[in-house]
Amino acid sequence: MGKKTAKHHKHLEAGARIVDFGGWDMPLHYGSQKQEHHAVRQRAGMFDVSHMAIVDLAGAKAKEFLQHLLANDVAKLAEHGRALYSCMLNEQGGVIDDLIVYFLGDSRYRLVVNAGTREKDLAWIRMHAANYDVSVNERADLAMIAVQGPKARQLAAPCVDAEWREAALALKPFFAMSAGELFVARTGYTGEDGWEIVMPAARAAQMWDRLAAAGVEPCGLAARDTLRLEAAMNLYGLDMDESVSPLEAGLGWTIAWEPADREFIGRASAERMRDNPNRRRFVGLLLEDQGVLRSHQRVVVEGKEDGEITSGGFSPTLDRSIALARLPAGDEDRVRVEVRGKLLNVRVVKTPFVRDGQIRIQL
Repeated sequence: MGKKTAKHHKHLEAGARIVDFGGWDMPLHYGSQKQEHHAVRQRAGMFDVSHMAIVDLAGAKAKEFLQHLLANDVAKLAEHGRALYSCMLNEQGGVIDDLIVYFLGDSRYRLVVNAGTREKDLAWIRMHAANYDVSVNERADLAMIAVQGPKARQLAAPCVDAEWREAALALKPFFAMSAGELFVARTGYTGEDGWEIVMPAARAAQMWDRLAAAGVEPCGLAARDTLRLEAAMNLYGLDMDESVSPLEAGLGWTIAWEPADREFIGRASAERMRDNPNRRRFVGLLLEDQGVLRSHQRVVVEGKEDGEITSGGFSPTLDRSIALARLPAGDEDRVRVEVRGKLLNVRVVKTPFVRDGQIRIQL
């Protein structure tokens, strides 16, 4: 399959550096990764996330199906438009994908899953949906733009038709609504407030241009990664995958253990991991020496087996190098990381590093 470009083609703007991402041609940045990062933390930035897969489910047993498919419990979605973050597990308790599910009312739900796992996710979902007579409809006709930052909703509001604007601005976090042709969700992947706006693909170019004219800065994959790292939001394929339990990826909070008789896929394996006192812990790391923390670097824990950095990089907000890591069970607050043959000192910190524009750790 050939590569795709975003539906608004703004990636062709001068200054945009293009990379392959999950089979899509995507912008790494539009000129300055650091500037884009700060724009989101301080004002507003936008990301083309049309590569994400949107899947609509419908059927009388759709709720029952999702209660079996997902580790979190969609019974929590009692209100129309409410969203829920969950992992989708295999029988061994590993993460097939992490996703957001929205309740659309009348036994209808919308899933937003990762681009790189789209094909295996759809195959898995369709295989299990067959037992529940649930329709599975991938919405390739839709595009999505994420507008993130403290002024994001304010600047994006004029792009929502007047009759829906007030209700869209009144959305609570992790709620969504239909606004004519738009689907507006107060969700995101940056640690800042904002909207993820779904629209017909044909409207995406116009929406992008209107947002840019309103002062929303175009942002690429690089800023998206540093923002989500500061917010300690997991990236599938690095921080977890099919061999990793949510309980060893800082995502134990996404598993709904009650009701005890809800038999979601992977439950038995997840329970064994929950009860294992030796399970690995998922932590934040702050580098105290000179250098840069990167994925897959070895973490040396005195007297124990090694840990590993899952995601790492330079934090523009903290002006320090930070990382997420999986370590052996314990309570060490200082460990060392091997960087180019040298062991550098790092401090174990509670995440997130940054949330809602505020630094949450002691520097």
